[in-house]
Amino acid sequence: MIDAIAGLLLAYLIGSVPFGLLLTRLAGAGDIRSIGSGNIGATNVLRTGRKGLAAATLLLDGGKGAVAVLIAQRFGAEMAVLAALGAVLGHLFPVWLGFKGGKGVATALGAWLALAWPVGLLAIATWLATALLFRVSSLAALIALAAAPAYALLLADPRRAWVGLVLAVLVIWRHQENIRRLLRGDEPRIRLRKERH
Repeated sequence: MIDAIAGLLLAYLIGSVPFGLLLTRLAGAGDIRSIGSGNIGATNVLRTGRKGLAAATLLLDGGKGAVAVLIAQRFGAEMAVLAALGAVLGHLFPVWLGFKGGKGVATALGAWLALAWPVGLLAIATWLATALLFRVSSLAALIALAAAPAYALLLADPRRAWVGLVLAVLVIWRHQENIRRLLRGDEPRIRLRKERH
């Protein structure tokens, strides 16, 4: 039990590193929390018009989920699953930002790549296909993370599907406002150019 708690805490701390906030500040783009949706993730970083920063944020946020799982895998499959959960919780509720973090999509996908790469690749492909079709990042995220537990049942150890369900619930919960906007039909679409004022 002590090992499990320690592993969960370590994964949480890895997941809580706010790369979007750090990168935009280092690049002189200001506080990402005062831009667009106020989120610290890659989608909001893209709203600064800095595609490189957005890509770096996406990779680093995904990478911290993968790193947490890979470290934990040395101590067993159960620890790896707990690490996936811990990393996403860290991104959602980082202690450094008053427990107000991102929405966990990239971190969850990165964790899946490390837990079961076929599941991770299928979830990413689902995100890309949905995003290209509808140009709505939140919708792509919701569909991809909701599909991941089903992919896990088919392609990975079914005992890992439960963590996919928990991650999906967490991500959906963090997207409550996005879901309301989707239902109203006014959710922002993905834009590749910086908006002019």
